[in-house]
Amino acid sequence: MLLYRGHVLHIAGSPDVDHARDALVSEPDGALVVDDSGRIAYSGPFGGIPRELAGTPVVDRRGCLLLPGFVDAHLHFPQVYTTDAHGGGTLLSWLDRCVFPAEACFADAGFAREAAREFCAARIAAGTTAAMVFGSAFPVAQDALFEETARAGLRIVSGRGVQTRGPASAGPLITGEAEAERLCRAEIARWHCADDPGRPDRAMLQVALVPRFALSVTRETFGWMGELHREHRSSGVYFHTHLSENDAPGVGEIDSVLRDFGTDSYLDAYDGRFGPGGELAGESLLGRRSILAHAVHCTDNELDRIATARASVAHCPTSQLFLGSGTMPWKRMAARGITVALGSDVGAGDEWLVSRVANDCFKVHMSTSADRAVSLEPAALLFSSTLAGARALDLEESFGNLDAGKDADFLVVDPSSWPPLARSVASASGPDSLAFAVMMALREPAIAEVFVRGRRVSA
Repeated sequence: MLLYRGHVLHIAGSPDVDHARDALVSEPDGALVVDDSGRIAYSGPFGGIPRELAGTPVVDRRGCLLLPGFVDAHLHFPQVYTTDAHGGGTLLSWLDRCVFPAEACFADAGFAREAAREFCAARIAAGTTAAMVFGSAFPVAQDALFEETARAGLRIVSGRGVQTRGPASAGPLITGEAEAERLCRAEIARWHCADDPGRPDRAMLQVALVPRFALSVTRETFGWMGELHREHRSSGVYFHTHLSENDAPGVGEIDSVLRDFGTDSYLDAYDGRFGPGGELAGESLLGRRSILAHAVHCTDNELDRIATARASVAHCPTSQLFLGSGTMPWKRMAARGITVALGSDVGAGDEWLVSRVANDCFKVHMSTSADRAVSLEPAALLFSSTLAGARALDLEESFGNLDAGKDADFLVVDPSSWPPLARSVASASGPDSLAFAVMMALREPAIAEVFVRGRRVSA
């Protein structure tokens, strides 16, 4: 058992985003007591430590901030080397010119293993203790990803990127229907809850069904995938994909989906309504463990259905800026109670650090049209970077903040290692001001230590 003494900053309890400010905790002389099982035995002021814990050895981190580990709700493993790749345009051209050729390299086992090491190292450097990871099409690469993640001691939900159709540039990533289903079943059997069998509420390695997006699969794919999801829903298998990212008229993602499937909305394809004319043709893939990336251009009806299904949205403002995709409708989602967690979307997102995504999040929602603009509170940004991600992963009972009883997933942030952060923290005038300073000014050099379940992790 160890006691970490420092400035404790987190969103306590289980608020929604609109009440995050009421739950913002800032303890300048705070303490985290981590027991031998890696759980938080006490969180609060150093002077309030219970008598039975008073003799716990102290790890003195005064001058540092103790924050929850960041949760990245959407990033791509096979795009670890394609951040800042120039695609010459928006989503579909970027995929064709940059992403599909880069992802084909992951068929090579040695290449994939090195990429997995660099992927995990980048996550640790950025303080990302848990992540929803869009996987590679190749089983050898997925095995490397899970193995390296387990070795590093990080949390992950991932699934092979399923493609059963696509342009010529995606040829190496495409499989037939039967092979795609077989590979998904094999991945679930090998990796879902591999570290803690039968415990989707606790396991650190978990699997998702991941069609790249509707344009990468067929009605037949949605048919078997819906059945597979229904079969494994009780064991906690996730669903993860992209939704309504690009709205270029006629030739963009959304119009192409509506034309190809004949549906009334993009969401219909994931909701079992992929038959001709949007008829119900299979099982819905929406539910509590469904995370939809982007959702920039959803209709009100789509948002209502996402809320009813208790699915979550991974908001990726950094990549939306990079690809010119638009601004996700924050007000409309918050009004419906949809959980919105931040995603870096590496590699269209060129920032691994989730607080940098929060930085962009604040700016883009201030800069949209007046009727949609919102000035997000500092606590809402911290919430969306931590607790909202744990909630989206349906693992809020295990991590996401520094409440006693949860796993000790936390960061030690040393402002002195990044002078701009040190200046911002020194001038902060209260909890709101401090949280905002951290979200705006934090950079990787200031993340001194990263802990998952009380164990320090390193690259």
